Amino acid sequence: MEKFKMDIDFKKYVADVPDFPEPGVLFRDISPLMLDGKAYAAATDKIVEYAKSRGAEMIAGPEARGFIVGCPVAYRLGTGFAPARKKGKLPRETVSVTYDLEYGQGSLYMQKDSIKPGQKVLVVDDLMAIGGTLAATIDLVEKLGGEVVGTAFLIELKDLHGRDKIKGYDMFTLMQY
Repeated sequence: MEKFKMDIDFKKYVADVPDFPEPGVLFRDISPLMLDGKAYAAATDKIVEYAKSRGAEMIAGPEARGFIVGCPVAYRLGTGFAPARKKGKLPRETVSVTYDLEYGQGSLYMQKDSIKPGQKVLVVDDLMAIGGTLAATIDLVEKLGGEVVGTAFLIELKDLHGRDKIKGYDMFTLMQY
């Protein structure tokens, strides 16, 4: 595996999109990061280093952008990836959690055999905002007997205080806004 320089300014690879998905919201788009192979690989490598430092044996992530970040991390580590999906997306027996959204509730599901009891799991997503999706994914991992050894993100929106929902869990982010 080629080593990439780690002094990349990752924020140069994030596009700010005003008023998306609604007026007043500033969307942080990671598409430019994914379009640049070296930047995407370097971001993945940073999370892989963190995962190794935490002893992760499995990567878990919520759909859909958690897959974009988590799958390459799992590949580089040689571990599996456990997807947390929306209702009706998984064909076998599942466990579920319901969590609060800004305007209602959401549910996530994970197949019962995704995580082995005692398995050390890193939960990965693209962005930490208010923390609801992350907290739900952590709940799923723990329902299945996994040990969440950390969480990792490309971006953290600090003003939304998502960390407050995951107190007690180690958190790694590449960029903070």
